Order: sequence, then structure tokens, then C-alpha cells
Amino acid sequence: MKLRALIVDDEYPARQELRYALSRIDDVEVVGEATNAQEALMLIKALDYSVLFLDIAMPGMNGLELGSVIQELPRPPYVIYVTAYDEYAVKAFDVSAVDYILKPIDEKRLRRAVAKVLRLMQGSNGEVAATAEPRAEQSVARIDRIPAEKNGKTVLVAEGDIVFAFTEGDAVYLKTYADKLLTRFTLKELEARLNANLFFRTHRCFIVNLHKVKEIIPYFNGTYSLVVDDKEKSEVPLSRAQAKKLRRILGF
Repeated sequence: MKLRALIVDDEYPARQELRYALSRIDDVEVVGEATNAQEALMLIKALDYSVLFLDIAMPGMNGLELGSVIQELPRPPYVIYVTAYDEYAVKAFDVSAVDYILKPIDEKRLRRAVAKVLRLMQGSNGEVAATAEPRAEQSVARIDRIPAEKNGKTVLVAEGDIVFAFTEGDAVYLKTYADKLLTRFTLKELEARLNANLFFRTHRCFIVNLHKVKEIIPYFNGTYSLVVDDKEKSEVPLSRAQAKKLRRILGF
């Protein structure tokens, strides 16, 4: 089964980057590009696309609004959001998105998203057709939330609210702007679960959200401290080995 894909993004370099990444996946054929929601709607009504790779921030109707309109069509294509903004993930799943990928595109992450669409397509060929409601239910399980404990209750912490995760004694905690929350995951499990485009293992005891790092302070012997954006302006240690990796990521 080859997925017929439409790329919707107002930026030409972003469309080219995504087209190249998709060309490396045998299960996908890019058969159209659109620079805005209006163009995309015309193309969708003219051709039966399997999947849309959809940006969010576009002039005029944005990607979330387009996603909502698409769900009203008789045969809506599956939607994978590809965006530079992490704060719209929950809203994306509200309009039955299959997945949510952050730029710059990670090829493994993209392949996993395509695999999800293929599974849904294969399921829709059985006795029970795929509908918008089951797709939304499946998406709920993929919402990027981490269970943690606060005041004796289990709360779901959005990945974007996590400043860093760390071990303390035998326990593992999530640090948000103002709270320190106990989680039942090991740090290794959290590393596998958290978005690799956002979170970086700085030390054997710490994982940090790179979007929350405000300063990088040289320490000694090639180590650093990362000043993060929480209430206490905490400093997260960066080991010598991980410092080399982070310098390559940040380009300094």
C-alpha cells in the first residue's frame, strides 16, 4: 500500500525538506503541494489523498482550522502535523490528527508516523471502516502527557511544561516552572518516552527540556551548568561527554 501524500506548508524550504525526507520512505508518494489552506482544500476535493503533512502557522486559515474543516469531508485524509511549535499538540489531537512532528524533522519519528497511518489504512479495509471518532480515540493514547503525583492525586503533565526530569535518591521527579512532581518512571523510561526533539540527557541523573534552557555556564574540565527557566532559575549539570553532543546540536 502506497500512501498518496499532500504537503501543506507556506515555506518552500520546509516543503522541500519534507518532500526529500518522504522520498526516503518507500510507502509514501508525494503527489501534491499546497502553500495555504485554500489551495489544500481545492487539491483535497480534486484527488483522494491518503495523508496530509500539514503545517500549523500559515497565513489565512491555519493548520488547525484546516484540520477541523477536513474532518467534515465525506472521506477525510489522515493528518500528520509537521510544525516548529510544540504548544499546539493537544489541539491537534482534538481535530483527530494521527501524529504531531516537530521541526527539524527526525527521520525515525517521521517513519513511525507513516507506519501509524498505514496501520489505520489497513484497518479501514476490514469489516469496520475507520471513522473520525476511532481515530480521535487512538490519538488520545498518544497525547504527550506524563503521569505524576501531586497532593495525593495523579496529574497529567504536558511535555511542554516539563523543565527537566531528575533522580533524587531512589525517586524520579519532574520539575515544572513551580512544582516538583514524583513520577513512577525510571529516568531511562522517561528518556525513551519524551520527545527526542525537545529533551536531552545532560547527565546520568538529569534530562532537560532544551526549550527551557536560558544560559550555558562553563564549569570545569569541559563540563557546564544549564540555567533553566523555572521559578528557582535552577542549574542543571551537563557532563563532559554530553557537552560535546549538545554543542553539536546547538552549533557552538
